[in-house]
Amino acid sequence: MKTDPEMVGVAAEFAVASELCRRNVYAQPTFGHLKRTDLLIFGKNGRPIRIEAKGKQSKQWPNCKGIADHNSVLVLVDFAGKAETDRPDFYILTANDWLAFVKSEIQKRPDKKIELDSDNCPIWTTQVKGGKPYRGMGVEVKDVSPHKEAWCKITDALK
Repeated sequence: MKTDPEMVGVAAEFAVASELCRRNVYAQPTFGHLKRTDLLIFGKNGRPIRIEAKGKQSKQWPNCKGIADHNSVLVLVDFAGKAETDRPDFYILTANDWLAFVKSEIQKRPDKKIELDSDNCPIWTTQVKGGKPYRGMGVEVKDVSPHKEAWCKITDALK
């Protein structure tokens, strides 16, 4: 049974919070629909780190907007092919990881006009259906496989 896409997003947020708590990291969920921060965590110095969780249950995480700054982390949660009782897979990306991925994808598509905005979000400026540029990029597991279960990126940043 496919889960409602909005519920997949909520499940991803709580799955990430659970995994962080298992690692002794308190994760404070944020609430609302128009946000780019799903969880807040705080390092020993009191500096917040913003976590954005994005879940998927099919081939790709659609419309990923990226990581705006170095105090943010993107956690991609993969529910595809999992039973309700299975743990999802997690892929943890820092701002540098995201930029390396996007720049690599842009180089693979020299025929497309793709720019990065100030939030490191890819903007496909080539005319698309409806005449508006497309914001974001689809991400597949093969694109982020080196970042699987890389929780140390978060725990080390908190030290």
